[in-house]
Amino acid sequence: NKLDLKINLYIEKISEKLKINKEINFVHSGHLGDLINSLPVIKEISKNTKCNLFVNINKKIGVSGYSQYHPSKEFFLTKNSYEKLFPLLNSQNYLSRVEVYKEQKIDIDLDYFRELPLNFNIDSVRWYAHLTGVTPELSSPYLLNIKINEKYKNKIVFMRSLRRQNNQINFRFLEKYRNLIFIGLEKEFIDLKKQISNLEFYDCADFLEMAEIIKSSRLFIGNLSFGYTIAEALKTPRLLESYL
Repeated sequence: NKLDLKINLYIEKISEKLKINKEINFVHSGHLGDLINSLPVIKEISKNTKCNLFVNINKKIGVSGYSQYHPSKEFFLTKNSYEKLFPLLNSQNYLSRVEVYKEQKIDIDLDYFRELPLNFNIDSVRWYAHLTGVTPELSSPYLLNIKINEKYKNKIVFMRSLRRQNNQINFRFLEKYRNLIFIGLEKEFIDLKKQISNLEFYDCADFLEMAEIIKSSRLFIGNLSFGYTIAEALKTPRLLESYL
């Protein structure tokens, strides 16, 4: 059909650019977790090609009712989220440039994964392998150069969005443990504190600090949201609250 033909033609164009170009400009509009999930493919491509990432902010989602639960409301990625994300992306040495997208020439539009016939309720780093034909090695970390913060080495770290929760799980049993810290949004913290009364809240300055805390932690617990994509990218000991 026409959609399959359109997708196949686009994937073929990407393959040709990867064979020929010595420098590749990528663009991605978010969400935050989707952007992190694209990094293994970029990291793999960067072994032979200079890679630049341009982040498109304030692109509207256009899905009715979605903004009720998502932190960025009607946008895939806001300016504020990008400013918190930039230090983390800029610390990755396989990204030669990280900038806001302002009509720069783009070789690969990573947003195109949304055209693929996929279940988007299941976050996957493999979406971008389907799109580019590049298969990265996923057993090793792909967020690199993240420092250990000794203050958080014995912490159990939580980040749990209001979306994608499993209502059959009650976390009250964790009250017997100390050093429990939540690093997401304050309203998400208040929601989980109803189950874990001794849970503490910490507001990260940016997402590089968030990654440092997650990497340093004894254990990360979260549902399928931005925090878990960071824990996965760092290969931190982690537990996923699956809602499916």
